[in-house]
Amino acid sequence: MRFADFHAGQVITAGPVAVTESAIVTFATAHDPQWFHVDLEAAGEGRFGGVIASGWHTCAIAMRLVVDVALHGSEAFASPGIAYIKWPHPVRPLDQLSLRVDVIEAARSRRRDSVGKLRWRWRLSNQHGQEVLDLEATTLFDLEPVGTT
Repeated sequence: MRFADFHAGQVITAGPVAVTESAIVTFATAHDPQWFHVDLEAAGEGRFGGVIASGWHTCAIAMRLVVDVALHGSEAFASPGIAYIKWPHPVRPLDQLSLRVDVIEAARSRRRDSVGKLRWRWRLSNQHGQEVLDLEATTLFDLEPVGTT
């Protein structure tokens, strides 16, 4: 999508995407090798009764969905950050995750009119309707300065 395609109040959806045990362990082994993400036996005896995905893996899944459905081919060039991030429920093997994105604000920057600023809330839920990720992100878009077209 192009920046001009976004507007406050817009809802964008994507998914579902399946999460496998091997994907959980592979991601965590490389990026977040805590026992409850990588050790099947120990995790099976732990609080969650099995391995769960790293929160960062959950974010990466959401990011991939956002790129596929909204950012691919756009003028997006950076993000100054995330206002908040929450992982209310764990992601487990065989979960089917679906994304809902709510556009909060889409406006040209007050400081630089050649930059579009998009504030949006991403929520990822599993097949049971349990929210597994809730975050608010800002994405910047490279636009033509006003008056140059």
